[in-house]
Amino acid sequence: MRQLCTILICDRCLQRQSIASCFIEMRFTEACCFTDYLSQGVDLSGIEVIENDLLFIARARLEVENQAKRLLEQGMETQNPTQVGTALQVFYNLGTLKETINSVVDGYRVSLEDNVSNALDIKMLTQPIQATSRGPGRATMPTPGNTPAFRAALWTNMEKLMDQICAACGQVQHLQKVLTKKRDPVTHICFIDEIIKDNQADILYTFWNSVTEILTLKFQQATNSSTFLKQAFEGEYPKLLRLYNDLWKRLQQYSQSIQNSITTGGNSDSPPELPAAEEDTQDLFMLKKQDYDPEKALKDSLQFYESAYLSKSLSRLFDPINLVFPPGGRNPPSNDELDSIIKTIASEFNVASVDLNLSLAVARNVAKTIQLFGVKSEQLLSTQGDASQVIGPLTEGQRRNVAVVNSLYKLNQLMLKVLSTLSSLPSAAEQTIRMALEAIQALMGNAVQPLLNSVEDSVEAIIITMHQEDFAGSSSGKPDVPCSLYMKELQGFISRIVNDYFKNFECMDFIYDSTENIAQRAIQLFIRNASLLKSLGEGGKMRLAADFAQMELAVAPLCRRVSDLGKSYRLLRSFRPLLFQTSEHIASSPAVGDIVPYSTILHFLFTRAPPDLKPPHQRAEWSIARYSQWLDDHPSEKDRLILIRGALEAYVQSVRAREGKEFAPVYPIMLQLLQKAMSIVQ
Repeated sequence: MRQLCTILICDRCLQRQSIASCFIEMRFTEACCFTDYLSQGVDLSGIEVIENDLLFIARARLEVENQAKRLLEQGMETQNPTQVGTALQVFYNLGTLKETINSVVDGYRVSLEDNVSNALDIKMLTQPIQATSRGPGRATMPTPGNTPAFRAALWTNMEKLMDQICAACGQVQHLQKVLTKKRDPVTHICFIDEIIKDNQADILYTFWNSVTEILTLKFQQATNSSTFLKQAFEGEYPKLLRLYNDLWKRLQQYSQSIQNSITTGGNSDSPPELPAAEEDTQDLFMLKKQDYDPEKALKDSLQFYESAYLSKSLSRLFDPINLVFPPGGRNPPSNDELDSIIKTIASEFNVASVDLNLSLAVARNVAKTIQLFGVKSEQLLSTQGDASQVIGPLTEGQRRNVAVVNSLYKLNQLMLKVLSTLSSLPSAAEQTIRMALEAIQALMGNAVQPLLNSVEDSVEAIIITMHQEDFAGSSSGKPDVPCSLYMKELQGFISRIVNDYFKNFECMDFIYDSTENIAQRAIQLFIRNASLLKSLGEGGKMRLAADFAQMELAVAPLCRRVSDLGKSYRLLRSFRPLLFQTSEHIASSPAVGDIVPYSTILHFLFTRAPPDLKPPHQRAEWSIARYSQWLDDHPSEKDRLILIRGALEAYVQSVRAREGKEFAPVYPIMLQLLQKAMSIVQ
């Protein structure tokens, strides 16, 4: 009886008030809920005294629910947090908040699924299009012969679909944000906690996951059933990817606008249960999930088309390479053919610029293309013996090698120019290309290395002939000739090699980088052999000094400037004055040890010693050529000094064996210099 009386009292209170006014103040819903609570678990059917009252309450509840649904729909459509919050409070009071939210989100999901199906409906895309230039009733079907019309309709549908996805996500996002901020004024329970309290995933995550699954499934089904769609999405994948990127950017913008809308408070009559929130620094579109990237999930739905597009892109890049390197061909590509290859590469980069990840993937394809060009070019190189000859004019094989190197150089330069114009290219993509170009430069080096080795060997063979000339003359006057015969031969050889061989290369900077090494090597060999001369008279010193000056002229064609040769140039300039200095002055020269190695000075001092103070190679009965090879094999100064020390110790033993009374005047100087050098290298 107490429950019946209470229900009657509630019914009378409800009937006295306007449903609309009570709805706004939430009293009506509270009364309805209280009535439901009283009648819970009790069968009140058949009780005439309250039958009409229960019917009135049921109708009132239905009207409240309908008004709340309309208010929720209006608030969602206009992005009004106050209206959405009020409607959610009604459903919370009625105890149907979770069911209502699920129903709303499911409605968006179903609607979106229909939108995707309609956008990809091949029947709608291939409906007859009235031709404006023909009479009534004439139509054109967008078959393969009318592909532009078909694809225009397709991309129009895709743009419309992106708008629909963006709108649906924006509304669900707005709903999620209001649920996150809204609290019940009595219990202070946050509505979002009420939704996810049963370990249910949050609304936006669930909806977004559904969106990506729908896109993946529907696109796959559509392209499996239509070759037209498959060709369109694979061939114009960057265009589809650009639409996806634009969609993602718009969703991010929605996130910020919704945050601002809620943060700035909305209307003045906003309920106090929906407080102004502090600015959210996280991405509002997606509540962060561990090991889940919402943008990647969106683009993963296009993975199949990306793979197909990249495969076709690689084929487009390889085609001009295979075309300019036909089977059995012996000539590298012409300038026009290289330009065609570069245009293809630049085109692929420009099309892929809509997305950083796509640009990186295309860069990998371009790197493979550059590698293929290198492999094809390497197959053209001549590796026969005549490819490295330096005796006569260029052979056919050498001419082909020069052409291949020039072709590789042009490709390298053109690719660097392309990179300079791609300001939006990711650094990782640029690094991928530069690594491929480094392989091209290495191939260029390998192609010219046999020729460089032959030149270097010939230079050494000419320099070593200085030991066949007589430098023991005592004349102190001016020499009859400006330089020795071997120096004239060296100058003539280098001049001929540069003019007949190296001038044919268009990549002179690259060639100079290699020939400068030959120039440095030539100077080092010249100093080495000059320090190993058997005897050096005053006239020989004058002629050798002239050779030092002519050496600069000899190596000049091999470098940009002789002064660019660095340490070798300083060695050449520093050693020449030592020719005319006493042994004591030589040992105390600041150039010794710093510029001129101790071992080189000790070799030179052997030329001033008596015959029984033999240098290391004479003591070992080695030829000059063999000793020079030993020095090349032992670049360590310590190894060389140890060998020289052995020669000095052998001299001391020989003096003691013959019971000599004194050592040669130069010996103490050499010993002191050796001890100083050994203390440094230890």
